[in-house]
Amino acid sequence: MSLSLIVAALALQAGAPTAPIASPAAAAPATPKWPIVDADFVVRDYRFRSGETLPQVRIHYATLGQPHRNAAGEIDNAVMVLHGTGGSGRQFLAPQFADELYGPGQPLDIRKYWIILPDNVGHGHSSKPSDGLHMRFPKYDYDDMVILQHRLLTEGLGIKHARLIMGTSMGCMHGFIWGEMYPDYARAIMPMACEPVPIAGLNRMWRQLLIDGIEADPAWMGGEYKVQPAMGLRVGSSISVVAGAAPLNYQKLYPTREAATAAARERVAKDMATRDANDMIYQFDSSRTYDPWPGLEKITTPFMWLNSADDFINPRNFTYPQEALKRMGPKARFRLIPESDETHGHGTHTWAVNWKTDLVELLARSGG
Repeated sequence: MSLSLIVAALALQAGAPTAPIASPAAAAPATPKWPIVDADFVVRDYRFRSGETLPQVRIHYATLGQPHRNAAGEIDNAVMVLHGTGGSGRQFLAPQFADELYGPGQPLDIRKYWIILPDNVGHGHSSKPSDGLHMRFPKYDYDDMVILQHRLLTEGLGIKHARLIMGTSMGCMHGFIWGEMYPDYARAIMPMACEPVPIAGLNRMWRQLLIDGIEADPAWMGGEYKVQPAMGLRVGSSISVVAGAAPLNYQKLYPTREAATAAARERVAKDMATRDANDMIYQFDSSRTYDPWPGLEKITTPFMWLNSADDFINPRNFTYPQEALKRMGPKARFRLIPESDETHGHGTHTWAVNWKTDLVELLARSGG
């Protein structure tokens, strides 16, 4: 479960509102039965940027809606949504995301758009270390992920140009890579919850501590464990809980020592149950080569970048957004979502009510 989905799942379970006007005691709306279609795309003899190869890489994906073809016979309504570290495409069926976007008349109405939700390599039902190679799995990075996404869209689905690429957290960083690696491919890009600089400082530190905590558990056995190394996973999940924290929201939801203690323990236990230790190491190490900063001028696509003020991972007082906008030109915009007791820290991106209007504006200025 990704950081944002840990936050989302716990808040929903605790009766947290899914929109600012809701009451904490109000029942969460029923999750619609979205008509998902699952499939796999296989890339053969893929050479990773590390120089390692696999005879085949499986990329799993789900779709909503149907492709539409223009007068030239080209698909013109494809929207790809990219998940965060440890997540999967299915996370975007959470009600606080899907119920705000996919229904009739909503910004990504599936009667109009073809929504593509991939599981990145190393995640979900795509090829990953836990399939059997363990720590012998190729050391993939974010560029590999984006290259495989591009091959899924172009070779697997026959999409020459995407209508929109949007992503959260790790998917946000992928958005910057897309804008530089394939500058003419998408008509619009919407990254949420990231910075366009290398993962360094505190952001690298907590990720490294997470990896070190797993590898320090004797039960990890160099990645050849027969059962999950519980102590190491507990370290990793506990750090993830802190990194995804939302101080005002949590104070509102868990105002007593007992409530906070119970919620923290429950979150860690639920997160641990979804994890594989080797997969987790790879997922949190894959950002090691990320650095779009030198090439920001290559991004010419209409661009709507959003961060949230209560994000521990991407703090409000970084000056990178202002510096980046000067280099990215007039098509790029940035907004910092204000902190409140209704926002969700790094997971604010999962509550679409916070940025629906930004998405509507981006779609309008990039061609409707």
